[in-house]
Amino acid sequence: MDNKAEVREFLMTRRARLTPDAAGITDGSSRRRVPGLRRSEVAALAGMSVEYYARIERGAIGGASASVLDSLSRALQLDDTEHAHLLDLARAVDGVPTSGRPRRKAARPATQRISLQWALDSITDGVAFVRNQRQDLLATNELAKAFYAPLIGDGGRTPNLARFQFLDPSSREFYPDWDTFAEMCVAIMRAEAGRDMHDKGLQDLVGELSTRDETFRKLWGAHNVRTHGAGMKRFNHPVVGEIHLAYEALAITADPGSVLMVYTAEPGSPSAERLRLLGSWAAEHAQAQS
Repeated sequence: MDNKAEVREFLMTRRARLTPDAAGITDGSSRRRVPGLRRSEVAALAGMSVEYYARIERGAIGGASASVLDSLSRALQLDDTEHAHLLDLARAVDGVPTSGRPRRKAARPATQRISLQWALDSITDGVAFVRNQRQDLLATNELAKAFYAPLIGDGGRTPNLARFQFLDPSSREFYPDWDTFAEMCVAIMRAEAGRDMHDKGLQDLVGELSTRDETFRKLWGAHNVRTHGAGMKRFNHPVVGEIHLAYEALAITADPGSVLMVYTAEPGSPSAERLRLLGSWAAEHAQAQS
């Protein structure tokens, strides 16, 4: 990925989405040649010269101080995830990873620790799995194996949440809110790419999906980023039907870039009952195959 191009396009898309009214600018002109704010308006809001901001937006962001980047974030009304992404892009120019994540010199297979699998297996009432920054599904508990059966299939290639989302037609059945899931997936990948622009595996995945799917290509070009921390999701499982689950994302410090995801249902809810039924189905299915 071209770091200067990433900086330029990220700042341009953030500037284009911010209206003068939202920025508190009284604009006497009735016609504007560009969507959103002008460079001069962003510069004024950030307290810097137009020439300096123009250089930054062209990608010459190396060496920019934290105070400059903070001012720019306030001027563009970036949220916390977008601000962190801007810092990552800036420090990537200087070779300094701001996220605290060590730069990977080369892609390597994820190391599966038995203790991590024990931890997953101890979660019996929820869907628990580990994914890396490339959206690979690395390890699951038994309920997650049954839950993600449409994605995992019969084995072979490492299951990948992004490939399933954009390249497998069955994902539109599995995700009733497919458009929302697609935006979330790409925004998470965008944030990950900013943290480590030397991750060849992630670059290859982005290239593959951009080539094969128009929706992914469009969403990637929007330069939106997000942190996948907690929330609610709706699924349509082929075995138990519609199910509503709360999710929590937990960073695994022993494996930088890997995340433990846990999906749980509200106790006593229809979704909790469907999760229980899915667990029973998975146990019966496993026994039938043994």
